[in-house]
This record gives sequence, C-alpha cells and structure tokens, in this order.
Amino acid sequence: MASYFRQVPDFDYVNRDSDGKNIGDYQVVKNLFKRVKIRPDILQNLAYFTQYKIQGDDRPDNVAFEIYGDESFDWLVMLANNVMNIQTEWPLSQAAFNDFLIKKYGDIEKTNNIHHYETRQMKNDSGEIVVPKGLNVPKNYKVEYFDTKRNQYVIRTNEVDTVTNYTYEVRKEEAKRNIYLLKAEYIELVLDDVQRLMPYKKGSTQYVSRTLKKGEDIRLFN
Repeated sequence: MASYFRQVPDFDYVNRDSDGKNIGDYQVVKNLFKRVKIRPDILQNLAYFTQYKIQGDDRPDNVAFEIYGDESFDWLVMLANNVMNIQTEWPLSQAAFNDFLIKKYGDIEKTNNIHHYETRQMKNDSGEIVVPKGLNVPKNYKVEYFDTKRNQYVIRTNEVDTVTNYTYEVRKEEAKRNIYLLKAEYIELVLDDVQRLMPYKKGSTQYVSRTLKKGEDIRLFN
C-alpha cells in the first residue's frame, strides 16, 4: 500500500499566508483532520494484536520494518496505539531525553532532586499485604492497622522510598515503550477501511471529487 498520507484526501482552502496575492487565492493541502481509526471490533479485541517493547531509539518506521517488513506502515504502528503526537507520546531518543531533562529542570544535577515519595510494600505478620508498593505519599507517611496474629494495633513509619526527578522521567519514558501491534495477518482489514473511509462522499457544496473538497475552513470538512 502507498504511504498513509497519499490516502489522505486534499482540501482546497483560502490561502491566508502573507504570500497570497489575492483574498480569493486557494491552496491545496492535505486534510489532516480526515483521520481513520481502527474500528472498535478490532481495537478492543486483543486477539488481533501482539505486545511489543520499543527498543533503544527505534522510531515507528523502524518498528514497522521489523514487524511488517515495510517501513511505510509506520502509520499503522501509531494508529494501533492512538499516537497523535510522536514528540510526546513516543519514547524520546537518549539525546532528546537529555535535552528534555535540562530544559525542564535547568541542569542535570537537579534531576537528582526528590520528586516524590512512594510506599514500600508492607505485610502483616500473617503475610497479607497491608500497603502495596508504589503509592505516592508524604515523606512522613505512617500506617496503622490491626494485626490479627499479634492481636494488637501496629503503627509503622518511615517505610517510604524517594523517587528522584530522573527516575520519575525515566519511568514515564519506559511506560511508552510498551505498545500493541496489529498482527500482520489482519493488516488487510485496516487497509480496506482506510481505502473505504478516506475518500470524500458526494452530497455537499464543497465536494469536488473523491479526493478534493473546496472551502474556507478546513476544520469543517472531515
């Protein structure tokens, strides 16, 4: 299949750039508001997908080539995970991540400052979990519970771990690495939907052809 963006229809709209010669000048652009989604009966059925962990600095086109043997299916990798903005919803490269840290925290040293505190897992004498690991809590967090084995109330304090700014940001990036990919045998189902839904339908005054509409506000015609 051709690149996803070749399937996106065009829109002929009023050119509002400073280089427009006349107020009535029109410019043909891709209608990026016309977006296909994987239909719910596929998206909500895990049998159609396989779990995947993004490695290193891999981009969607790298993943598409590895899984589908065709880097032009990068759009399918993003579509399956509802990734709209690759800058914020896809793992940053190491260089970009370092730049992000400096921009957000000012310098690398400040990334070692404490971001928040988290609970350690706590169990009673019977081995039952009283407090799960990873709850965001104050530094002076304490918990009181009745231990049936001791037959008394127990108060536990100072059982929290510090999470630095760096660890916090790394965790967020690592979470982005866990994605789902449409199994190769089901690609045709999505391609059929793209080819069926992308073309414009007759019936509006803006309709020119299956691949072109004309108007003043692109957002109205998707």
